[in-house]
Amino acid sequence: MASIMKAPRSARVDCETCQARVDGLCSGYSDSTVEFISGYRTNDRHLKAGQDLLNLGEPCDAIFNLVDGWMFRYTILADGRRQILDFALPGAVLGFHSPLGATISFGAQALTDAVVCVIPHNALGHLSQRQPDLGLRLALLMARERSLSFDHLTSVGRRSAHERIARLLLELFVRSRAGWPGYQIEEMHLPVTQEHIGDATGLTGVHVNRVLRDLGKEGILKFSYRRLSILEPDKLMDLAGIDQELLQSWTGSGRSEARAQGDLAGGCRQAA
Repeated sequence: MASIMKAPRSARVDCETCQARVDGLCSGYSDSTVEFISGYRTNDRHLKAGQDLLNLGEPCDAIFNLVDGWMFRYTILADGRRQILDFALPGAVLGFHSPLGATISFGAQALTDAVVCVIPHNALGHLSQRQPDLGLRLALLMARERSLSFDHLTSVGRRSAHERIARLLLELFVRSRAGWPGYQIEEMHLPVTQEHIGDATGLTGVHVNRVLRDLGKEGILKFSYRRLSILEPDKLMDLAGIDQELLQSWTGSGRSEARAQGDLAGGCRQAA
């Protein structure tokens, strides 16, 4: 597995502009509280695309706050086949599933260049005693992650190939869109390949390519060279079987969720 590069002290993440303050562990906290939490951080880590942050079967002794870039969690079968479990966007917390010193049953790899700030597991007890609502914040983040995991499981187990891909692309659009307040878009750079889509949906590359061609011919969406264009938002939502309430579980933010709903259901209009 690729090694992790530790960032020099001069490259430490600026807490004032960190994405985790928008939708993550430090969301809603005052500057003084964020400064207090930051006191428990060790060196931030910068990863290149393709590098592993967490390795299957190795111990995990910290939580990692994803502050920039995209990552994905995955498992590998004995014959080398890969299942992508989920995609992590800025604000996600990785490494909280494992108690101190325990090995983990999944890997986490940088999909793009990424930056994480690190809080050791052995600091969490004291940190939560001094800042009790931090534990609730972690629980809420894990609950949102579990909701997404259940949805992915349902897709792989029961949904058709067209439904799986439509739902995954819509999910990534909405979650990414939630971090861009004030923008009216129906197109975005999506840093995944058809191989990633196949590994996340349990489909072969050939099948993924066929479904994407079908969706393009039907005028619903276009995905090419890692750029996603949503052509018919209403049709995409219908195909994906999305209702308005589900979007909130994807974003965890009422304000962002309402904005994303307006962009999609209203033909990519920004919600008031």
